[in-house]
Amino acid sequence: MSDMSNTSDVGGAQDFGAEDDPFALFQTWMAEAQRSEPNDPNAMALATVDGAGLPNVRMVLLKGVDEAESAERGFVFYTNFESAKGRELLANPKAALLFHWKSLNRQVRIRGAVSLASHQEADAYFASRAPLSRIGAWASQQSRPLSSRDVLEAKIQHYEKKFFDGPIPRPAYWSGFRVVPTEIEFWADRPFRLHDRIVFRRDAPHDSWHKTRLYP
Repeated sequence: MSDMSNTSDVGGAQDFGAEDDPFALFQTWMAEAQRSEPNDPNAMALATVDGAGLPNVRMVLLKGVDEAESAERGFVFYTNFESAKGRELLANPKAALLFHWKSLNRQVRIRGAVSLASHQEADAYFASRAPLSRIGAWASQQSRPLSSRDVLEAKIQHYEKKFFDGPIPRPAYWSGFRVVPTEIEFWADRPFRLHDRIVFRRDAPHDSWHKTRLYP
């Protein structure tokens, strides 16, 4: 991050350390990002590791933050289980997330264990997607070699015909992951790299949060 002479005080950035519930603070920041970001305020970097321990990172979209007070409260996204990230998370169910909102000069870093979304959650979200997005979930063998674009287009046409006059069901290999955090860090830009950093940590999902202010 470059030094910036102008910093954002949207939502009282100077006193965000007064909040004791990281989920409530995240929802406040997300609401502000939805008003200020030019596109995809719910975009987040997702980091996983492969079988050799080599990190992998890519952008995905947050599709839910659990509101209920439960051990499984977390951040939900959806993908093909046979994709690179799907295989890596099924083999090693731990992940890190990063939100970066340039319009607010803020970041949120999240780390924790990963669990599966329920079939009901996945069915409901899949049904909310545009029809061609649902067709795409059937047509795309995500992350695997594709000999030509024509092959993909042919698969799309095949599934468009197959589901032309009926519902488009969710493929069994397509569902959601929930990152259940044990660490959430909030970062706000300040001049001369003297940034504000507040981190919430807990040992397990059912434990209470401990809040710490960090040096920049």
